Amino acid sequence: MMTAIPAGAYQAYRTTQIQTASPAELILLLYDGAIKYCKQAQLHLENGEKELAHNALIRSQDIIDELAVSLDFSASEEIAKGLAQLYDYMGQRLIEANIKKDKAPIAEVVAMLEELRETWSEAAKLAQRRGS
Repeated sequence: MMTAIPAGAYQAYRTTQIQTASPAELILLLYDGAIKYCKQAQLHLENGEKELAHNALIRSQDIIDELAVSLDFSASEEIAKGLAQLYDYMGQRLIEANIKKDKAPIAEVVAMLEELRETWSEAAKLAQRRGS
């Protein structure tokens, strides 16, 4: 027999997870969120749920905007500029997907986000092993 989870328990868990996360973990959570909402948008488009797809795409764009704002140009200006351009491109592709209700640009953005997430995860692990 399964026990029901109290309505606020999951939200409390997520709040605690965010409040106790390191900066590297927060970036991973942002990537996870953007990927999740992109995939939801794809599913909603497949089901003909245009308004739900729109909402999911807006959430993804907001997260990508947050990733762009969080860039640290003082650490490596060249890398930060490259990521800023990539985030801008992703945002434009999601806008295009939303206007045309097209899944192809979403799939392209998901692939980029997943690759960036993997790279960030490996970099965070390396930094942690080095004691940073």
